[in-house]
Amino acid sequence: MNMHLSLGILAVGMLAALPSAAADLHRKEATEIAKEAYVYGVPMVSDYSTIYAFSVDTKGPEYKGPFNSVLNIARVFTPKDKGFVTPNSDTPYTFMGLDLRAEPMVITVPEIEKDRYYVFQLMDLYTFNFDYIGTRTTGNGGGKFMIAGPEWEGEAPNGVTKVIRSETQFVNVVGRTQLFNPGDLDNVKKIQSAYKLEPLSVFEGNEALSSPKTDWIRPIAPAEQKTNPKFYDVLAFLLQFTPTHPSETDIRARFEKLGLKAGEKFDVAALSPDMKAALADGMKQGQKEIDDLRATLKGDSANLFGTREFLKNDYVARAAGTQMGIGANSKEEALYPIYERDAAGAPLDGSNGRYTISFRGGDFPPVNAFWSLTMYDMPSQLLVDNPIGRYLINSPMMPSLKKNRDGGLTIYIQHDNPGPDKEANWLPAPAGPFMMAMRYYLPKEELLNGKWKSPEVDRAQ
Repeated sequence: MNMHLSLGILAVGMLAALPSAAADLHRKEATEIAKEAYVYGVPMVSDYSTIYAFSVDTKGPEYKGPFNSVLNIARVFTPKDKGFVTPNSDTPYTFMGLDLRAEPMVITVPEIEKDRYYVFQLMDLYTFNFDYIGTRTTGNGGGKFMIAGPEWEGEAPNGVTKVIRSETQFVNVVGRTQLFNPGDLDNVKKIQSAYKLEPLSVFEGNEALSSPKTDWIRPIAPAEQKTNPKFYDVLAFLLQFTPTHPSETDIRARFEKLGLKAGEKFDVAALSPDMKAALADGMKQGQKEIDDLRATLKGDSANLFGTREFLKNDYVARAAGTQMGIGANSKEEALYPIYERDAAGAPLDGSNGRYTISFRGGDFPPVNAFWSLTMYDMPSQLLVDNPIGRYLINSPMMPSLKKNRDGGLTIYIQHDNPGPDKEANWLPAPAGPFMMAMRYYLPKEELLNGKWKSPEVDRAQ
């Protein structure tokens, strides 16, 4: 065979192995689209890691059970729990991973005493908090709530309290039931045992329908999500479960120019070195946009979580929220001031600092439920193991905390035990970098409008 002809056939074969749209892009445009796709996809790719660990990877350490089942964790989280970053350790969790491809699911909630806070946060694959069941939104009187996917058409049967529609075929339901104190755990277990989840067909007295079989793609380890170009393959896989929203027609069309097509494999290995470099540059530039926004927030994450209507397709904000603490509530449900630096602007570090947070004169956070301050290691953003097994200080602990003379409270934040006179108020820190999350559940108006300010972290002299 002619040498030139052989090389020509080889070149055509190599082009055919590439995502066809990507082969026609110039490096600059490919980088720009890769950046947009990275920022857009960070929440979905991160969320999928949790979905896969909890509901797909049956042999994994974080597996909680199949889709469309209820997992009650009748305890608070500890450092052994590593399924997602910045977990709370205030409220025993109830998890439900919904697969809505076959039919809607019905969540049954029992009547709960009026002074106990509970919530079921409904988060879609985009990580939008698209609706809530709980004390604030539906009350403590109980009910039956039907969650339907984007393609379901039908009418709700009698007995359904409310129909809630999801944009995506998969939904994370994160339930939290308030625990007043360790002796209250049996009461929480009783409530959790009455939470029920069933397919609509079963609710109506018929057999459950089956979801299609899926060839699940392996997720990217959290440590690699900012740099591994397989990110784009995972994103392409996930797009098949998220029908294009009318406001996103243009951006999804741009993704296809890069070769990112819903449900089709994005073969990174087949790309040219130039295109691989474009992906790497796009990820780097996208992450810089996220980091730049995060730096301006100074720990205020209130506007990073909510519905699509609230976020107005601000993809950078949505991605920043994911990396600060995926699965956080919308601000009406809870506020999450994040402490990453002290009052002087220095990063928090248990190896060279002792810190305090003070509520002076009894001026405690104005909430309708409760508040807490939780410690996390950096960069893992997981709970911190310590000799006394304390991962937070919260308002239900108030009777056991030592008050100041003015009725206020000082929390001592350090790696070493501060001594017997301060240990009651000690929040143990790691011997290295750390962050903390304040949580205000059911914040009152003065918190929402900013009139009440969170105290700063002071470094002890």
